[in-house]
Amino acid sequence: MKISVCGKGGSGKSTIVTLLAKVVQKRGYTVLVVDSDESNSGLFRMLGFKEPPVPLMELVGGKDALKDKMRRPSVLKESEIPIEGISFPYIQTGMDSLMLVSIGKVLQSLEGCACPMGVLSREFLKKLRLMKNEVAIVDMEAGIEHFGRGIDDSIDKVLVVVEPSFESVNIAEKIYSLASGINKKVMAVLNKMPSVKVCHKIEDGLKNKEIKIAGAIPYDPLVFDSNLEGRLLDKGEAYDAAGKVLDALLQGK
Repeated sequence: MKISVCGKGGSGKSTIVTLLAKVVQKRGYTVLVVDSDESNSGLFRMLGFKEPPVPLMELVGGKDALKDKMRRPSVLKESEIPIEGISFPYIQTGMDSLMLVSIGKVLQSLEGCACPMGVLSREFLKKLRLMKNEVAIVDMEAGIEHFGRGIDDSIDKVLVVVEPSFESVNIAEKIYSLASGINKKVMAVLNKMPSVKVCHKIEDGLKNKEIKIAGAIPYDPLVFDSNLEGRLLDKGEAYDAAGKVLDALLQGK
């Protein structure tokens, strides 16, 4: 299964990706995290890696070479890419059954648009072939532009992260509409919930829009501390709640 995690910037997408990845790993699955957010550079630390993998963009010669290859039918020579076919240094391993790849990052001013990374993300996810008991979790860029780029075309399920704010709920509704337009199953996870009352209020609003709820992640000081210190997040209330979210995703409730 390929699961994309998307939502408003700052809603906690990378945190949800990390929590889900650790829960998936604990359940005995092999999990590949795909860092498709060209602006967030700290996901590897949250997952417990000491350094990030070399971006897949370098595998095709860098951003300039990728721009030239965008005119071709394909930018990757492989017709199919199994997880075991991704070699070091373009994949980070060493965490048992947890692995990480990164599409590419914006590194300097006046670098230009991130369209080449979008093209590479779309093709990589399309060609990625998962075996039994393998799960890919994709940390998407903030907002909705990845739908316009077609990156979600080969995704099995879309998980939209909703924090307690009007803008986050509004973007979730747009994501639901866009994903439904390409026949993708969408579920929402409520994140950083400060109280049961707030949680129920947001749940009711989303259900009125026919958006199914996968679960809710409470505000957990351990998440704040882990993000502040750049260390592994694999315990606490948020971690426990992520297990229920995973159950909902796998069962398609």
